[in-house]
Amino acid sequence: MGRIFVVELEGRCYKCKFCKTHLALVSDCVSRAFHCRRGKAYLFNNAVNTTIGALEERLMLSGLHTVADIFCCCCGQIVGWKYESAHEKSQKYKEGKFVLERGTIVDEVDFSTEFFVDSRPSMSSDADDA
Repeated sequence: MGRIFVVELEGRCYKCKFCKTHLALVSDCVSRAFHCRRGKAYLFNNAVNTTIGALEERLMLSGLHTVADIFCCCCGQIVGWKYESAHEKSQKYKEGKFVLERGTIVDEVDFSTEFFVDSRPSMSSDADDA
């Protein structure tokens, strides 16, 4: 099978919900208004650390498309699909783009490096304000 090389994205990114492998940059998100059989989905210009399944014709709400399911390269879970071609002129903008299903990805922010949370108890009381 060979060795799997995983791309680590720099900046805020979406990760595989199951194994936390980086999949796409937040800045590469084209639309958050997509839907799939299992709920919401996001359209991206690019995705990494995925393998592409077999091409198939799929009838979607927006018409007939040639698509391929995409899988996380580390854990093998299906994470969305890639648009290979659109049969309707108005849908051509989707060609070559990736859809990640919201239920299979997480958007984690590393709070330890970006924020300081003061966890010391406050000296004032809410009762004093009443």
